[in-house]
Amino acid sequence: MGHGHHHDHTSMNATRAFAAVTLINLLYTALEAGYGFATNSLALLSDALHNLGDVLGLGLAWGAAVLARRAPTDRHTYGWRRATLLSPLANAVLLVGFSGALAWEAVRRFNAPPEIPALPVVVVAAVGIVVNLGAAWLVREGHEHDLNRRGAFLHLIADAAVSLAAVLAGLGMWWLGWEWLDPAIALLISIVVAVGSFGLLRDAFNAAMDAVPRGIRQEEVQQFLAAQPGVQAVHHLHIWSLGAGEIAMTAHLVRPDQGDHDAFIDQLNHQLDHRFGINHPTLQVELGRGCEHDRHDRAPHGERHGHGHAH
Repeated sequence: MGHGHHHDHTSMNATRAFAAVTLINLLYTALEAGYGFATNSLALLSDALHNLGDVLGLGLAWGAAVLARRAPTDRHTYGWRRATLLSPLANAVLLVGFSGALAWEAVRRFNAPPEIPALPVVVVAAVGIVVNLGAAWLVREGHEHDLNRRGAFLHLIADAAVSLAAVLAGLGMWWLGWEWLDPAIALLISIVVAVGSFGLLRDAFNAAMDAVPRGIRQEEVQQFLAAQPGVQAVHHLHIWSLGAGEIAMTAHLVRPDQGDHDAFIDQLNHQLDHRFGINHPTLQVELGRGCEHDRHDRAPHGERHGHGHAH
């Protein structure tokens, strides 16, 4: 169980990264809104509004990373790590909402695209590319396994794409006088953001509903456990995400052989972590046949009997 220090160090880095990224984005949003008002550019103002939504989303991710570091208590025995699963859910809902609002505004503008001073749009949006890519780089570490970081990372990459599209639209308006580029690019961006956030929404919802984490197949784990020496049956197998990169599992193993169960469980815990990334397994070894448990597993209230022997 020697994961503690590593988790603390990782979560501390996550908290610092989110703090830095949130503050950088807040400053850039204020700058962009200021230029939007100064030049009367609705493009910059709507992007600033979109960025404000992102700051809220990043703030949620930051808050979740802070909550995840809270020590377990008698009531919250796992600590607050699940906060890192709830934050991307809120983040994805925000993203879907903003992309919808952006699309609506873009469609409305096609009839009469307003004249916009192109150069300030290009300059401010170019700054946005640098800010967002820099911020994405800060939270990139471990984003493949941590849904909370992945939410923030996708957010920032999408923002960099938004800023790039705004730069291209600004250049098109400046050189060619194509005012319709502004709503066209906004519509394209809203579709890209919506598609990305729906994937995040699905993953976050599944995690919040204790689904088996992506990349792990329950049948494979079941077969692996059943193939262990002396194991005659496997039941009550549950696999779920505890939060940032931590995967829990419970299983009952019927193993009548009176061998050294402690050594067997220690070795199996190590293999589960190495092969499947399951780093919080709880294994219960039973000496009898597991028919009664199998029957209970299929019943809606099948969890009533004791888990007292869990290792």
